[in-house]
Amino acid sequence: MLQLIDVRKSFAGVEVLKGIELQVRAGEFVAILGANGSGKSTALRCVVGLLEADDGTIRVADVALDPSHRERTSEARRKVAMVFQQIHLVRRRSVLDNVCCGALGRLRWWRSLSPALFPRDVRLEAMRCLDRVGLAERAGERAGRLSGGQQQRVAIARALCQRATVVLADEPVSALDPAAADNVVGLLRDLAQEGYAVVAVLHQPELALRYADRVVGLLGGRVVIDKAPRYVRDDEIDRLYAPDRAAALEEL
Repeated sequence: MLQLIDVRKSFAGVEVLKGIELQVRAGEFVAILGANGSGKSTALRCVVGLLEADDGTIRVADVALDPSHRERTSEARRKVAMVFQQIHLVRRRSVLDNVCCGALGRLRWWRSLSPALFPRDVRLEAMRCLDRVGLAERAGERAGRLSGGQQQRVAIARALCQRATVVLADEPVSALDPAAADNVVGLLRDLAQEGYAVVAVLHQPELALRYADRVVGLLGGRVVIDKAPRYVRDDEIDRLYAPDRAAALEEL
């Protein structure tokens, strides 16, 4: 469902992604670990189009994303939903309205002028998505009244309402308490088991090792770990976050 082949990205002459290789199948949950600046978020942002890769190939459902083929690329990217660290809900709107916003990409533009313009079938679909994340009973409440963990589950429901087949989560639990973080990452794991391709950038190795099907470690813009959790050694994790990352990269 998602493939990155020799993807490179530089900022001000500094290469952040140095030939990233990654494949994620439908039904698979991949957790990406790495220190700040290792390229984790940059890779995800290149997939959804918030950044454009300098070189390499990104494929979604076997469609190569190419800025010169805008319509085809836009259609492929609609299959990818992004869940951010900053949850980006409209706090004054209802939970249901926020989830309905996931459908905007397939609706006519004037539907976005007011939440009241969302058609009935979208609202019914949004309710099913909320039920999937366990928040159907909170549909009429303002999003800002929910806890952080609940808001992140609303963001996941919004991704489902987008009808995405690939779900990317960029540090989705960094601001949550341990219990809420466990709940959210467990939900992402469950979505993968239902057939979604799920990729989550995490700063909690214990959650990656507990829930992911594969753990990918980035160091210095390169993939240095890509294996099932049971094969990941503690020293490999330690090197991802070592102060001397150049030396750690040589060791790996």
